[in-house]
Amino acid sequence: MGKLFTSLQPDHEEFIRNQRLFFVGSAPSEGGQINISPKGYDTLRIFSPTEIGYLDLTGSGNETSAHLKENGRITFMFIAFEGAPDILRLYGHGRVILPEMAEWEGLIQNFDLLPGARQIIYAKIHSVKTSCGYGVPFFSYTGERNSLQKWAIQKGEQGLKEYRKEKNTISMNGIVTPLGEKEDF
Repeated sequence: MGKLFTSLQPDHEEFIRNQRLFFVGSAPSEGGQINISPKGYDTLRIFSPTEIGYLDLTGSGNETSAHLKENGRITFMFIAFEGAPDILRLYGHGRVILPEMAEWEGLIQNFDLLPGARQIIYAKIHSVKTSCGYGVPFFSYTGERNSLQKWAIQKGEQGLKEYRKEKNTISMNGIVTPLGEKEDF
């Protein structure tokens, strides 16, 4: 059944690389809404057994970013929908890397820059937990949706800036996001 580790093991890394979907969980420090976001595309990278990150694309909210700014807590969950049952959770402390930050240049080289990219979510992992996944049903992967990328291309850079200013600067709990701290959009 479940086991606890302090870092990713080689078999964990292989499992993560084979997943086409992962979930990110975060929450404000006091009350408010817990956020769980599904993430697709090939946006996640493993930098070391205790460091991961993903290229975060513009969306209708920016909850993870706000929560990380406030308290840094983040959880990643990977589920086997094909093959042997397995669930892998990564617990850590994360932060947001914006394009104008010095770290962006070093990290973005690890990703394919997708339309609508707004930030990198970077996390140091302190706990890795496996669990059985026996109750997870089988699902078949048939492909990525291209809706988000088409939407971002259609918006264009200026349209994305305006959208982010309107929709991505304050969380639903009223926390100002790192994007909301920017003076220039």
